[in-house]
Amino acid sequence: MPDSALSPSDIVRQASPAPDPRRWSALAILLTGAFLAPLDFFIVNVAMPAITTGLHSTAADVQMVISGYAVVYAVFLITGGRLGDIFGRKAIFMTGLAGFAAASALCGLAWSPTVLIAARMLQGLAAAAMAPQALASVHALFPAHERGRALSIYGIVLGVSSIIGQLLGGALVGADLDGFGWRLIFLINLPIALVAFLAAIPLLRETRGETRPRLDLGGVVLSSLALSSLVVPLVEGRERGWPWWSIVMLATTPVFVELFRRYEQRLARAGGDPLIDLGIFRLPGLVRGISAILALYAMATFFLTYSLYLQGSLGYTAWEAGLAILPFSAGFLAGSTFSPTISRLVGGSAPAFGFASSAFGTAATALLVLGFPAGTMPPLLLMAPAIGFIGLGMGTSMPTMMRAIVERVGPHHAGLVGGIVNSTLQVSAAISVAVLGGLFYTLVGTRTDAASIGHAFAWTLLAIAACHSVGAYLAAGLGRREAVGAQAVPSAAD
Repeated sequence: MPDSALSPSDIVRQASPAPDPRRWSALAILLTGAFLAPLDFFIVNVAMPAITTGLHSTAADVQMVISGYAVVYAVFLITGGRLGDIFGRKAIFMTGLAGFAAASALCGLAWSPTVLIAARMLQGLAAAAMAPQALASVHALFPAHERGRALSIYGIVLGVSSIIGQLLGGALVGADLDGFGWRLIFLINLPIALVAFLAAIPLLRETRGETRPRLDLGGVVLSSLALSSLVVPLVEGRERGWPWWSIVMLATTPVFVELFRRYEQRLARAGGDPLIDLGIFRLPGLVRGISAILALYAMATFFLTYSLYLQGSLGYTAWEAGLAILPFSAGFLAGSTFSPTISRLVGGSAPAFGFASSAFGTAATALLVLGFPAGTMPPLLLMAPAIGFIGLGMGTSMPTMMRAIVERVGPHHAGLVGGIVNSTLQVSAAISVAVLGGLFYTLVGTRTDAASIGHAFAWTLLAIAACHSVGAYLAAGLGRREAVGAQAVPSAAD
């Protein structure tokens, strides 16, 4: 099997001689949750100008609509996976799906920025319940010879959701059906959730973990406090002039992290079930892989600022801004399709190649924006390949990093590591929007002219390129398979 994720065509060619269609039907339903959760992070980006106008939002409101969802989702992903182990993955998936639909309806009917932010947080909470059940179920549903293909599909779905989010967001806002405008980006979830819910009743079978762990409420509380104390002040602090409470919250972050670490160690020594088995972080390459994943979703700020650049500097409509992501889409599909070929050429450095490609693409796009007159799109023959390289890098690095990390541990810890990976992706997105989005808004200031927006966009892209360059360094060699899952996880109590 190649080091990187299999392409869709390889998945078909290498299918098992007698695949069980019930397993793949169940996975398709579960992937609805894995698809909707990141989709609703990215779909909002194109609609931000319309939401800002419609609800008279501030820049901090705009960031909280995105980051509030991402933070709540990230904080409770591991808890959502653990709830599936305890109460059954089908039960938790269907509960989360129903909650996600209800929260989406509230988002679509929101009458103020405060209501929208609160509804988005509820949406993130429900997403954290439904999304991890797909990855956790791969080991329960699939035999070893099919598991790699299922993981590959999972990684591709995560990446495709960001592309469809941009396109669908632009199309729905531009269509403005019956005057609903931006509200359609949330209401569209309702029929999708309904179909998935009805299909889950007969097609999903209940699965649980080998053991029924107890829910680590102390770990949930401490991890929530640690993440909230980091991201909330980053989002709100700049807009409010860095008030004292934002500084205090940032200063308490390492304190909560250390309290969480000590609490989990004590719980493990006492024979309890910690939220995170800290011993897994001693496995070779795992910390480096998680660190690389942390750099991956710096790209979340590209989707936000690219939309603002197109609509604010170039005068594009929301629909045109959605279509402008097509070169990224083509690059992503090429990266995921030809990742086996890339793996054969560069070996275990396939994930690093993906990071390097996206770093090159973002830097090239920034230089094009700076090199041409403000308010005009650089020539398509130059701009499209640059953005295509961004997609190529993400299409290569997303599924290859997913498999490189998840398959470093055995099946018993795959669900936990999958939850950590997804949580890291969402924390990365939240920090990216807070820090790099904050950089964009700081550079723009109170100016709304094309030159100021283009300048801020270009420098934000260069910051993203720097993050992905670091990711390339961390990901070097992670694509190699080396006794995956054969090593015992060190004791978390040590």
